[in-house]
Amino acid sequence: MKKLFYFLTIILIGTGITQAASDNTMTLKTINDKTIHIIGTDKGFTIPEYKGKIMFVEFWGTHCPPCLMSIPHYIELTKKYKDQMAMLAIEVQATPKEKLKTFAKSKGMNYDIVEYKDGYAFVEYITQRAGWTGSIPLLLILDQEGAVQIVQPGLIPQESLEKVIQDMIAKKKSTPVVTKADTNTATQK
Repeated sequence: MKKLFYFLTIILIGTGITQAASDNTMTLKTINDKTIHIIGTDKGFTIPEYKGKIMFVEFWGTHCPPCLMSIPHYIELTKKYKDQMAMLAIEVQATPKEKLKTFAKSKGMNYDIVEYKDGYAFVEYITQRAGWTGSIPLLLILDQEGAVQIVQPGLIPQESLEKVIQDMIAKKKSTPVVTKADTNTATQK
């Protein structure tokens, strides 16, 4: 009996470790059936579908006045910086998918939107990792490497968002690229 208990304990611990290791990997489906993979890292997220882009990730709702006020800003920024930034909006007021699709179309939303039930694992991940209490809107801004640079509750003026994008683009351009040849030269000296 003792051996059986020991064996089951090892299995449960092993399962917990495996679960904990996979908890930082999520797959989301947008309302337009696009698949988005999110891998939590120490500094933020890796999102292969947006590799190399500045990421805006907003938790929002269709019945949230400040959220609605930010939609035109995101539409404009997504158009203006389409090659440098991307927007992912996670709707957290449980608006059904078909209503959310109609809403997004009526507002002209040109960025990726995830329904609450399809984004639930990510919402829980952010809740646990960032201590988020659920107030919306909540905007996360990630740099081109996926490191979280800004976590901001509430409405942010478009000019401020644009300044952040421009600063991140300028910083990326001014960061020297170290190649393998540079590394080899440095070690030989």
